[in-house]
Amino acid sequence: MSTHLTLAQRALLTSELEQRQVDLERQIAAELGGSTRVEHAREVLLQDGNDAPARDADRVDDLARSDQDMSELRAVKEALVRLRGGKYGLCADCGDEIPFARLQHSPDALRCVTCQTAFESQRGPAHRASI
Repeated sequence: MSTHLTLAQRALLTSELEQRQVDLERQIAAELGGSTRVEHAREVLLQDGNDAPARDADRVDDLARSDQDMSELRAVKEALVRLRGGKYGLCADCGDEIPFARLQHSPDALRCVTCQTAFESQRGPAHRASI
């Protein structure tokens, strides 16, 4: 179990993660209009009608935005599981403690800065973290 975070720090990060989860769930529901992602994509395609080629970019942006939000929601939920399971704040790669300042900036951080940098250099820019 990670003990480098104080009870107050853990409470703050838990609160931030839970609030972000609520915000993302609301945002996704609004984007999808209460539909599943597949239903939403179908509706968007049906709305395009004869101007489908002209709306390709809008459709791609719409679906990419919902994909990004769903990915972030998954990361937030996984961070909450780690927090409740005692693995939160420990780098998934090296096991070192992730500094509180990094967790404050990115509460769903999975890796320390060193391991995240190595991960990004191996995987490319699509896997970049914000800190």
